[in-house]
Amino acid sequence: MLLSGSDIIVECLLEQEADTVFGYPGGAVLNIYDSLYKYSDKVRHIITAHEQGACHAADGFARATGKTGVVIATSGPGATNLTTGLATANMDSIPLVAITGNVSTELLGLDSFQEVDITGVTLPITKHNFIVKNIAQLADTIRLAFDIAGSGRKGPVLVDIPKDITAATCEYTPVKPISKAPAKLSENELSTALELIERSERPYIYAGGGVISANAEEELKKLAELCDAPVSCSLMGQGAYDQTDRRYIGMLGMHGTVKAAAALNSCDLFIGIGTRFSDRVIGDPKVFGKNAKFIHIDIDPAEFNKNVEVGCTVKGDVKDILKALCARIVQKKCPWTDDMISKDFREPVQKGTDKLPVTPQAVIEKLDELTNGEAVIATEVGQNQMWAAQYYKYKEPRSFISSGGLGTMGFGLGSALGAKVGRPDKTVVNIAGDGSFAMNLNELITASAHNIPIIEMVINNNVLGMVRQWQRLFYNKHFSHTTLDARHIDYVKLGESFGIQTFVIEKNEDIEPILKKALDISKSAPVMIEVRIDRDINVLPMIPAGKPVVDPITEIDLGV
Repeated sequence: MLLSGSDIIVECLLEQEADTVFGYPGGAVLNIYDSLYKYSDKVRHIITAHEQGACHAADGFARATGKTGVVIATSGPGATNLTTGLATANMDSIPLVAITGNVSTELLGLDSFQEVDITGVTLPITKHNFIVKNIAQLADTIRLAFDIAGSGRKGPVLVDIPKDITAATCEYTPVKPISKAPAKLSENELSTALELIERSERPYIYAGGGVISANAEEELKKLAELCDAPVSCSLMGQGAYDQTDRRYIGMLGMHGTVKAAAALNSCDLFIGIGTRFSDRVIGDPKVFGKNAKFIHIDIDPAEFNKNVEVGCTVKGDVKDILKALCARIVQKKCPWTDDMISKDFREPVQKGTDKLPVTPQAVIEKLDELTNGEAVIATEVGQNQMWAAQYYKYKEPRSFISSGGLGTMGFGLGSALGAKVGRPDKTVVNIAGDGSFAMNLNELITASAHNIPIIEMVINNNVLGMVRQWQRLFYNKHFSHTTLDARHIDYVKLGESFGIQTFVIEKNEDIEPILKKALDISKSAPVMIEVRIDRDINVLPMIPAGKPVVDPITEIDLGV
């Protein structure tokens, strides 16, 4: 059938089962938005307050559902406003397709109004990108973009489409996506891994975001049982393993548990699965797991021996690899594991002050209790992010939505909105710091306008908490531009101005009743909570950058 370019775009979205898109209209994408109007019974479009928020929402949608997120933006500033969101998705390997408009092909390169070489701009922060200058190539380019975004090590793909291409017509034939056959695994790599597992007496399993991307949580659990190993997860791997299970010993890395660090120091085999061994995890690479042999399982061979030298690598889809290993492992019994699991390592406990007695630990642990650990938790970046990772017990994959690699302040609210759109059956809470919240609080407009019923929890300490913590430890307590007292934000009035009911937690006896009220309201409408805490509640444990992971700081002197 003969269709316009804009209709072809929407038909290709439907081919890929992409029935939800986020975006913001503008001149270069008017034809696409006209087609979205015609297809409004088949494709839901959510306009956000800003293109960055739209990109984060598409990202959160992808993380929460496992589908490929879609975002649309106009040319020039609309397209460049996507860049932080694209870089965020790229660092965390999130499948995303961004469709941008551009000026007509005859105007390209002439510094035309709202013209930007967005493919040049985004080349380093996308998995791949395209500019379509021939309508005959449009449908196949869209299809290829989805294939690239959702296969192998997943990531964002941008398709830039000049306005005249969206207006032109071309013959369109529907094509159903074809599932690819799984790649063959290396028998030599599997045999080497099996031999190391068989010989180990103190195995340790470390799961990253690749386990979630591969939907391999069941295989991970089975591997842990067969190896009789404790399990730790990266920040991106939160929820890959049920944290209420006895084998889970906490997050590993800069703000991981004392127990996870101790296990690293004494294990004889470290099995890293779907992880890139971030610098925030390994600390000093020269001593990371110095007493252990390593197995690294990942779909991307570029990660092998990049940050940590390992003796055994197994390339391929994590789910397929774990299935193959579990089919061949003979059940092990390792007394070391029981000792490690049962031992009390005296993890730090947060304390408030007489004036501000509430702690994030108390609030988040009560939230975990009231939601039975079954909510989807989004975060901003900073102390709020670490507290959300430390104190909520994630039972399921795709329940922790956070910018791990890029560390994007302002990510959480947009991503929470996308997560709720994708998973309307779930309670969705964005745990924010007041600094991060201020960066993209405009997306409260989106929550209110579309009645997306999330809980926005702002942990307010009137400082940029994580930066202040570093200034205290490493910059002689020079709190340069991290104190936010002058802002004087009335969160209740702010929320009400957006039509969002807002509560304040400032006493310990407020925590449970206000959380219960918010959870009840969030069944049908967005709600906001301000949690007032002392500015010197720190994230502990902490490993200074580049220092050995096995020697965490568990207490910080708060003297002036």
